[in-house]
Amino acid sequence: MKLAAILILLSGALACSQATPNPVYAPITEQPGLPRVLIIGDSISVGYTLPVRKQLAGVANVLRIPVNAGTSGNGVFQMDAWLGKEKWDAIHFNFGLHDLKRLSDGEPQVAIEPYERYLRLFVKRLQATGAKLIWATTTPVPEGPVAPQRKPEDVVAYNAAALRVMKENGVAIDDLYAFALPRLKEIQHPANVHFTNPGSEALATQVVAAIRKALAETRAPAPQTR
Repeated sequence: MKLAAILILLSGALACSQATPNPVYAPITEQPGLPRVLIIGDSISVGYTLPVRKQLAGVANVLRIPVNAGTSGNGVFQMDAWLGKEKWDAIHFNFGLHDLKRLSDGEPQVAIEPYERYLRLFVKRLQATGAKLIWATTTPVPEGPVAPQRKPEDVVAYNAAALRVMKENGVAIDDLYAFALPRLKEIQHPANVHFTNPGSEALATQVVAAIRKALAETRAPAPQTR
């Protein structure tokens, strides 16, 4: 084989090995004067970020962390870098699917007790930003085998633990679990925790409603006292 042909083949293999950057993670040009919203979450949130941004165009600057958030423990480790020193008007966040993922020994990646503890630490840090906080419940795991292994009943247990933390801290709830559960066959891939494009669009409408409500509350005048 001639050298030129070999070089072409090698360059093609290299190009294929480099993943195409996900546009969800690309920096955005913010519109001055609009409230700033931050989305924190795993690949489920990656799926609904762009439609949320589209639906809130002209209403809010919607940003997200530049990675898949992973576990709650990773969130605690990364929270200062993700939040920075910028002002946030609302923060929509979730952890759960990575925490409850079962490892080769059958144990969850992060057990419920440390999961709840990490969430408390994370919420405390978020509260320091002064932003309106919105917790998204973890979306359902379908019945049957999924890879990596996850169990539908674990989602219920982890959501219950998270809701204890959020209610104790006055955090608003965006119940994506309750929204998605009755329509999983319509919006979720078979034997997969991820959602179809129309499914992500549907989740986005729920997220947008929660964000709009939060932003309206941040603009509401404080009650008068005498």
